[in-house]
Amino acid sequence: MTVNSFDPSDLDGSLNTSLAAQLCNLVEQLGDDEPVLDEKQAAHFLALALHPGWHTYAAKLSDEVICGLVRLFTRSEMKYAGWQAGDKSPVIALVKILKQRGAFESALNRWIKSHTDNKFLPHGSLKDLL
Repeated sequence: MTVNSFDPSDLDGSLNTSLAAQLCNLVEQLGDDEPVLDEKQAAHFLALALHPGWHTYAAKLSDEVICGLVRLFTRSEMKYAGWQAGDKSPVIALVKILKQRGAFESALNRWIKSHTDNKFLPHGSLKDLL
């Protein structure tokens, strides 16, 4: 059983950039098409799975790292307890960045849909799109 810890920096609504950088570095190191976390890493990075600050943070990341994060968050939501984010999934914010850059490919769209049961991925809720 995992108990989440309280981090006072979460109160201001900003993403823990140190933790996010660790996750991005891990995604770069894993380097395959479907990065996978072990249980200890999943517990360590859990707060990032539910944080709304990804759109701002990820704007400075490369397309490759963003795609790796998309795959990681998509797979982790299905694999680890507590990572289920519904329409608040970081995948939605990350895909939005890729779309803005013209880098969101149909192959990634198909991959996401085939690896999740979250009906909001990859585009978010319909009300947010209107």
